[in-house]
Amino acid sequence: MPKDKSPKKKSKPKRPNTKLTGERSEAAFLQRASALGFGVAKPWGDSLRYDFILDNGQRLWRVQVKCTETIRARAYETRATYSVGKGRAVYTRKDIDFVAAHLVPLDLWYLVPVDVCTPAPMLRFYPHRKAKRMRLEKYRELWSQLKPTGSPGNGPFTIYACIDDTWPDASSQIVETWPEEFWIPPVPEGPPPIGGKAPLPS
Repeated sequence: MPKDKSPKKKSKPKRPNTKLTGERSEAAFLQRASALGFGVAKPWGDSLRYDFILDNGQRLWRVQVKCTETIRARAYETRATYSVGKGRAVYTRKDIDFVAAHLVPLDLWYLVPVDVCTPAPMLRFYPHRKAKRMRLEKYRELWSQLKPTGSPGNGPFTIYACIDDTWPDASSQIVETWPEEFWIPPVPEGPPPIGGKAPLPS
């Protein structure tokens, strides 16, 4: 029986399982954020726009994880959008605080504020290039922007003090240098006289 010499059809390469890739990136985010000292929580279900809540000790951040595996037009690419019916909508400050974009082959993270994403939701990353004007390169591994600010009123702070025995008495310095028109006379000692009015100081 003659062998069939017809050319065999090339099998199409399997498309990556984007859902599985996304789950792996979420696990990687959990590990990285926890290692950096953040408290990490995941909301119940998938009805909210964000994947994680980060607690830095002062406030909570809503973070949406995005991942990308391949280079398109010389850049790793993802979008700061979500599905709405048959269309797509752009994330805003009402939805999230940050997009955490995971470049899977390099295991790099870009922490992009949502205010940067909203006007330009196409996110393109060039970690392999050294061009000067890469819009998002400054957010590469920029976890520090999610850390506590340390400014007054935003959390616990430490006051350092010391005592110097050689320094003049503070009260005497105030009396000597305070303008006379603003000087407050001392209150007379002892009970006030009958009639309830204390004599005016001389």
